[in-house]
Amino acid sequence: MLILTIILFAAGSLLLVRLLMLRRELGRMTTQLHTYNERATGKKINVALFDQKLEALAGQINRQSDLIVEAEAQRKRVEQEFRQAVANISHDIRTPLTSIFGYIQLLEDESITPDEKLEYVAIVKNRTKRLQALLNDFFELSLIESLDYPLHTEKLGMTVLLSEILVGFYDSFNDRNITPDIRLPEENVSVYADESAVRRVIENLLVNTVKHTTGYVGISFNRQQETADLTIVNDAKDLAGSDVNLLFDRFYTADRTRSSQASGLGLSIAKSLMNKMGGTLTAELEGEKLIMTCRWKLGDAGIGLAT
Repeated sequence: MLILTIILFAAGSLLLVRLLMLRRELGRMTTQLHTYNERATGKKINVALFDQKLEALAGQINRQSDLIVEAEAQRKRVEQEFRQAVANISHDIRTPLTSIFGYIQLLEDESITPDEKLEYVAIVKNRTKRLQALLNDFFELSLIESLDYPLHTEKLGMTVLLSEILVGFYDSFNDRNITPDIRLPEENVSVYADESAVRRVIENLLVNTVKHTTGYVGISFNRQQETADLTIVNDAKDLAGSDVNLLFDRFYTADRTRSSQASGLGLSIAKSLMNKMGGTLTAELEGEKLIMTCRWKLGDAGIGLAT
């Protein structure tokens, strides 16, 4: 009986010591977390007492801290992008408006000749059209990036569709003295995508290519194992390697002197539409050539995306 009492007493003492140690360790962890939350230190929580449950708890707290830091960094990036977007769109709207206002003042001058009047009216019309295009693009991008933007994904014959779009750009290439190297497969490769979205993506990429190159242009479409890839290559001698990562940013223009020719939203719209369709749009620079690649899921690779 005495031995049993001693054993029970010893076991109780051990449990009490263990409880006190756990209590002290929880207090130490609380102090560490408080210090971290007050930004007094960047040190994560560590556990001095060996206990799997406590170590798991500390790990989850540290993971949550990492997620908070990542979320804060993302918030700052979004805020910075928003401020930059507002600054850029303000500049892009103000520029044609200032020009329009200036020519309207000239039109009010009674001493101008009829020919000058016609010239000024034509300029005002062109500036107004550019402003309208910018506002339309901005509105469209905001719609595309909304969660409820409608897409009707279906099986599309891409080879035929691509050929049709390229024919529509014949005059644009010809005006710039560009003879594109076009390579399409003989068979009609199908993908799962939204037809109107695909048209807009390809047209935006081709418009960007026509505007910013006077040299080589290569356009190829190939069937891969699980995807169909459209690749557009063009000379980009003035494009620095660091600029490639910015090409899809809103309002970005590699050459600000060309701001009168482009709103800077075309590639952003193309990127957003590709993401909405479950595809990808990437850009890379090899030497002095810019390579844009669109990838769609093959039409015979499985079930299409939800509409």
